[in-house]
Amino acid sequence: MNASGFLRDCTDLAAHTETLCVSGKLTRVAGLVLEASGLRLAVGSCCRVLLPQQTNVEAEVVGFSEDRLFLMPVSDVHGLMPGALVTPLESVPQRLSLGVPAQPRRRAADQAKHVPVGVALLGRVLDSSGAPLDQLGALHTDRSVSLHNRPLNPLERAPITDVLDVGVRAINSLLTVGRGQRMGLFAGSGIGKSMLLGMMARYTSADVIVVGLIGERGREVKEFIENILGTEGLSRAVVVAAPADTSPLMRLQGAAYATAIAEHFRDEGKHVLLIMDSLTRFAMAQREIALAIGEPPVTRGYPPSVFAKLPQLVERAGNAGRGGGSVTAFYTVLAEGDDQQDPIADSARAILDGHVVLSRALADQGHYPAIDIEASISRALTSLVDTPQFELVRRFKSLYSRYQRNRDLVSVGAYAAGSDPLLDQALSLYPRMEKFLQQNVADRAAYKTSIDELRLMLQPASTA
Repeated sequence: MNASGFLRDCTDLAAHTETLCVSGKLTRVAGLVLEASGLRLAVGSCCRVLLPQQTNVEAEVVGFSEDRLFLMPVSDVHGLMPGALVTPLESVPQRLSLGVPAQPRRRAADQAKHVPVGVALLGRVLDSSGAPLDQLGALHTDRSVSLHNRPLNPLERAPITDVLDVGVRAINSLLTVGRGQRMGLFAGSGIGKSMLLGMMARYTSADVIVVGLIGERGREVKEFIENILGTEGLSRAVVVAAPADTSPLMRLQGAAYATAIAEHFRDEGKHVLLIMDSLTRFAMAQREIALAIGEPPVTRGYPPSVFAKLPQLVERAGNAGRGGGSVTAFYTVLAEGDDQQDPIADSARAILDGHVVLSRALADQGHYPAIDIEASISRALTSLVDTPQFELVRRFKSLYSRYQRNRDLVSVGAYAAGSDPLLDQALSLYPRMEKFLQQNVADRAAYKTSIDELRLMLQPASTA
């Protein structure tokens, strides 16, 4: 691209620039929502509310009613006054560089808010708008992408055929995860899901790790980065943090930002592991916004827009075209293993490619990781492993389930040996099976090693 082409792009950009600043005024503040009049802006547009102290509050249009706009602020609204000026804010700053042709932005996704991406983000901790939180200086990147990327054609996605090594023995052997798969991690509070996610982040074979901490405690963000993820894991990871004390809009934006970063690396041909903790907090943030603007609840306090947002976020992960990159995603869902009535858990279970359930009963016994093998499943297992390996998995689950169903009978001495040959095998193998399912946090279990250990453990039973 020569200098004349660069000047032509500059001219085109200047021609579409608004030279007249139109403003409205703030008319009402009701809970989380600001109401403004005198402006005509699309949903998703950014605004600036001016304060008397020469400061301002940034907000986003989340709805409208006749001539009134509903704005959701991204920061604290302390100091707002009636009649404050509301001015539109450009949400798509386009930077022109000599030698790089300008990309046309014609679609609705192109007009959404843009955030920085690139290799410079590796090893950094960012907030939902792309500002650094780690005090390591500014981001030196000139790339930006839309928060709401164009969805991929499902017929153009590559099938899930390659195994992704996550470094956890129970998952590698019995719940095998493939590249491009979307898995759910269902667990209550305090069972060890963050430790399990940290293990996968440190030991995975993926090229890039993107961690989205959405709606969690601020203390947990620092603890996850320093103690769980570690220096080695952070060197090839990008962490997007939107703690619980941020506005619901920033929590939604944090989840979208983490997904956009993963999509960017996938488009470059890399294999990405996306960890989002948690999908439930994302749904709760959307619920706060929807209820604030008057959307009626339909299912246990959740409005319909929540269940529309969940698949829109999850479907952005997965494989690219054949020969391209992939985004393997793990989404945590805050639900107890036996709670089948939680609407977010039900919806997530239906749209994900499998789920790993953590049991509080196992955690109370000191069993780590507390994975309930009977309640967990990987929907891509049959396309990832061959028939002999699938038979090993089926046999392990059969023996394990047989022991669990007759555990009380055996413990009280009511079972007579020889009555059930399959139960006899389960009784003899159970100590080894229990040891197989447990793993120290500091230990890494490679995929091939996990399969060999599974085969070796079940070999005596198969030849008996």
